[in-house]
Amino acid sequence: MTSADIVKKVVAQGLELHDVEVRTIMSKPVHSVECDQILDDATSVMASTGASLLIVTKQGQPVGILTARDLALAPKRCETCLPATIRVTNGEGEGAKHIATIRQLSHVGAFIESRTLLLPGTSVILSFMLPGTDQSLSVRGTILNSSYEPEFHEDRGVLGTYPGIDIQFAPLPSSDESKIRAWVLQNLPRASGLS
Repeated sequence: MTSADIVKKVVAQGLELHDVEVRTIMSKPVHSVECDQILDDATSVMASTGASLLIVTKQGQPVGILTARDLALAPKRCETCLPATIRVTNGEGEGAKHIATIRQLSHVGAFIESRTLLLPGTSVILSFMLPGTDQSLSVRGTILNSSYEPEFHEDRGVLGTYPGIDIQFAPLPSSDESKIRAWVLQNLPRASGLS
């Protein structure tokens, strides 16, 4: 059930919320996408079904919702190979530094490889330097998920053999966000046929 269902099927009809059962106004059928599918798959499902949101599942169990707005606002990540360090944080301080490699970067998150086992929900600080700048960045974030299989690309073979870890950054200071955005935009591959 979405807010649009409530507005169109209850409020616009002059009905009282306490008189209407959810099943009478919910959108159906329900469309879903597995959490490890790529965004292009989600976009295809939305386009083919006309759904403006998808239930995100993990092994068939609902874990979240993906909206068309999420897809429109999803920042592109730049493929890279930046050396970094990662530290687990908690309320009492910071843990030891561990070596990592940033494989994808945007101003809202990163995909890294690290030998360190990091579980979803763990708070971390990712430190790195953007090529061409002389300033080190330390960004707070949360581990979204970890995958422990090598990532394979047809054009480059196995990308790495260490666990892949997705990090969502906490809100950044505007100067750091601007630096990362500018660097990512500069380093995104150019579309072919454009001059």
